[in-house]
Amino acid sequence: MTEKGGGEVLDRLFTTIESRRTGDPDKSHTARLFNKGTRKIAQKVGEEAVEVVIEAIRRRRDRLVEESADLMYHLMVLWADAHLTPADVWAELARREGISGIDREATRDERSDDGT
Repeated sequence: MTEKGGGEVLDRLFTTIESRRTGDPDKSHTARLFNKGTRKIAQKVGEEAVEVVIEAIRRRRDRLVEESADLMYHLMVLWADAHLTPADVWAELARREGISGIDREATRDERSDDGT
């Protein structure tokens, strides 16, 4: 079953995240993350990614859904911290449509060989 309007939910979440950037860290977890800086935000993304992997391996669907939501939230905080928007990421995904992952990796390998 697919949730209709998933993109809109993410856009609303991102708007909320941005609105909390300068909020009170004592009242907002998001403001607290921004206040702690990029390293802490990135650390949280890593922690949540590991939790997603663990729940996937355990095949605990409900926990995988919860941890995936946590990962997406923290990833969006990281995007906001880096002054990216979901639209930036959606555009990159759209650019990749129809491109084989194998071909994309080969191009990436060529770029790293020439120092770019």
